[in-house]
Amino acid sequence: MIRRLATLINRFIRQYWGLLALVVALQVVATIMALYLPTLNARIIDEGVVVGDTNYIWRTGGVMLMLALVQGAGQVGAVYFGARAAMLFGRDVRGALFDRTLAFSSREMNHFGAPSLITRTTNDVQQVQMLVLMTCIMLVSAPITMVGGVIMALREDAGLSWTILVAVVVLGAGVVVLISKMGPLYAVMQKRIDNLNRVLREQITGIRVVRAFVREAHESRRFGTANTELVDTATTVGRLMAILFPFVGLVLNVSTVGVMWFGAQRVDSGDIQIGQLTAFLAYLMQILISVMMTTMLLVMAPRAAVCADRIMEVLDTDSSVLPPTSPTSPAHRRGTVVYDDVSFSYPGAEQPVLKHISFELHPGRTTAVIGSTGSGKTTLVSLLPRLFDATGGRVLVDGVDVRDMDPDELWDRVAIVPQKPYLFTGTVASNLRYGNPEASDEELWETLRAAQAKDFVEERDGQLESAISQGGTNVSGGQRQRLAIARALATKAEVLIFDDSFSALDVATDARLRAALVPRVADKAVFVVAQRVTTIRNADKILVLEDGEIVGRGTHDELLVGCETYKEIVESQLSAEEAAA
Repeated sequence: MIRRLATLINRFIRQYWGLLALVVALQVVATIMALYLPTLNARIIDEGVVVGDTNYIWRTGGVMLMLALVQGAGQVGAVYFGARAAMLFGRDVRGALFDRTLAFSSREMNHFGAPSLITRTTNDVQQVQMLVLMTCIMLVSAPITMVGGVIMALREDAGLSWTILVAVVVLGAGVVVLISKMGPLYAVMQKRIDNLNRVLREQITGIRVVRAFVREAHESRRFGTANTELVDTATTVGRLMAILFPFVGLVLNVSTVGVMWFGAQRVDSGDIQIGQLTAFLAYLMQILISVMMTTMLLVMAPRAAVCADRIMEVLDTDSSVLPPTSPTSPAHRRGTVVYDDVSFSYPGAEQPVLKHISFELHPGRTTAVIGSTGSGKTTLVSLLPRLFDATGGRVLVDGVDVRDMDPDELWDRVAIVPQKPYLFTGTVASNLRYGNPEASDEELWETLRAAQAKDFVEERDGQLESAISQGGTNVSGGQRQRLAIARALATKAEVLIFDDSFSALDVATDARLRAALVPRVADKAVFVVAQRVTTIRNADKILVLEDGEIVGRGTHDELLVGCETYKEIVESQLSAEEAAA
């Protein structure tokens, strides 16, 4: 994990080497000044205070003041530029994660899960970003301080050097033991943060279902369990942290007492002067504080390494739907679609979801798909906009395999109304313009009229500029579905996909909407997935899907005669009189 942490930092920090070089230079200057100050203080004591030379005290004190100002300026500059580099690093990593997530197909999204991807983009990046910040602030100065402090301390008195060795060894050994126990706990903690996010997200999204089934107490217990698991892990880490810093403080204080004890004997014997002992003690403090600073980084490193591993897992995962290296563009924009012997299997599945599917979509014609739940209808339509890629056969748009087309061009030609319509935070207008930013207000009202959404939008305060909350939760399911249909109609796509997009509409609204769609889609290829026979009975061609295979195709009347599966579906929904109508 440490290697992947280093890889992540190197990948995104390399472009800021200029800032890092400036941070190092400022830290070096500040550290040198800090190392020289105890020596000057010792001279003031031994050559100024002891002999009563006031002028020497003033001169050396003035030099110390100048060095202290330079040291302070260097540290302020190092912290500022270090923080800037760390924040830019965090921004770039979040951007890379977001871009990679947008490129994922449904397969990768299902593999990671939305809660985990959110945690990785926020909390995980923050942990690594904080490590980069602390490294810029501390890690550069810490080794310089340790090495320089040892050298300067030995210059003052080599006889007390053993105290430095003992203090550093004891401090280092204790820190290593504690940190080795923290590493695995951080991995568990991040997973439990994922779990807490997942539970919370489910409960917020499904709050209506929770209330409808009076499951508030159950969900409270479920959240409490996830919360307690996280608290227990964090508490265990906190206990180790609670041991760590008192331990560091104990070593610092015992070392100070040891130096004063043995140093006093050397002063008494005349081996060193009081100023030298004072300087040696100051250098010991600087050395141990630098060790403590390094300790803080070492404490952060295991968690940052776990987070980096999770981030790299996302960045190193390629989408199963890859853009072509040399994209091919169709010669014409007609909207003709061909499914040529298409099959699809999910990874690890024993049986394919779709088996040898072949049919065509043509401009000005409506092709519908109907079948029982789990027959593969949604998977079938998902292959056209490349939400998945077919594992067998081809899907062609205007004669070009969708896998050979530039994704942006493909998505410009195909508009989809998903099975679960989703609206974004904003306004009615911003949602309708999602696929066509140039659409005028007049065009938006036309699409709303066709989608049977004009009336309820006019009744809202602000009309087109009325607010839409996240997910469209401030409108009903039917209104949300009609707005999603209007959004698709506002695009300039030649192919329109309606994936069970009329399920939340009553029969009368469904009929009015389908009638209003006829002139709007006269020059477009329309692909409809539906559960209700009334929605598709007037389609030019109906495909009957069962267990991933087409078991019937034709018009409503033809299928009533020639397809037993379709006849059973019709009889389960319509009366005999309605079926014959």
